[in-house]
Amino acid sequence: MTGPLELDPETSHVALVVNPASGRRQGESVATQALERLRAHGLEVTRVTSHDAPSAAAGLAELLDQGVSQVVVVGGDGALHAVLPQLLAAQATVGLLPAGTGNDTARALGIPHGDPDAAIDVLLAGNVRALDVIETPDAPVLTVVASGFDSRVNERANAMTWPRGQLKYNIAMLAELRSFTPIPFTITLDGRRIEREVMLVAVGNGPSFGGGLRICEGAVMDDGLLDVVIINPVSKAKLVRVFPRLYRGTHVGLPEVEIHQVRRVELEAQDVVAYGDGERLGPLPLTAEVRPGALRVIVPAPGSPA
Repeated sequence: MTGPLELDPETSHVALVVNPASGRRQGESVATQALERLRAHGLEVTRVTSHDAPSAAAGLAELLDQGVSQVVVVGGDGALHAVLPQLLAAQATVGLLPAGTGNDTARALGIPHGDPDAAIDVLLAGNVRALDVIETPDAPVLTVVASGFDSRVNERANAMTWPRGQLKYNIAMLAELRSFTPIPFTITLDGRRIEREVMLVAVGNGPSFGGGLRICEGAVMDDGLLDVVIINPVSKAKLVRVFPRLYRGTHVGLPEVEIHQVRRVELEAQDVVAYGDGERLGPLPLTAEVRPGALRVIVPAPGSPA
């Protein structure tokens, strides 16, 4: 569902939520550009600067309570995830200016990343799309809920103090691979129960996570369905060979990969933590359910160049 958003300078008050440290500290420069152009457009803008999720949520909640209904988030998937509960509760409209390291939400929606002016152009054009949201007991999620091998890699990487960036994740993946064995899961898909050992289970509202890993290739963010991707046991050698295919989404054709479209999924496994939008949710069990059309997001107009 799409439609125009009227940014009326006389009535529009925009909250600009900024994580300055996003994307190796690119967030600050993107926020400065956005602030200048939004104000030049005649809009009243109040900036919320935060270095952690609780402060971002608290600062935005205060503005939403005052009647602000339009929000711009400068950052990546984690920055948007941090304020998602407040956006949903207030039924606010949100624009995203990508400034993170992953930017999977922006990728899925066709919002330019790496070109702040082009992303601000999308914002000012004001085309709105109502997106589904994954509801979990821990927090709402917009992109992917991941559990299994990938979440164990995240756990290992988060415990490492060195190195930084993608190299830390790669080292954690290789270290986890040495000791990893398939995990016994119970997966309930719209009431149908599956019990088996698997490598990982991903529940996708959008197609990718982790900066372009297209684990749920084909997932559409407003179809009212969740795409559940199960990777059944493969050898460690094959897992290493398959991993690069995740960036192209071509893994979905492998016989070890199965995809289910459902409205509700329940995941149970011992000693497995789930991650959503790249953020730690908590240990399984976990129930994920789709909330159709729950979040209004400003996106490029249909037919716009990618």
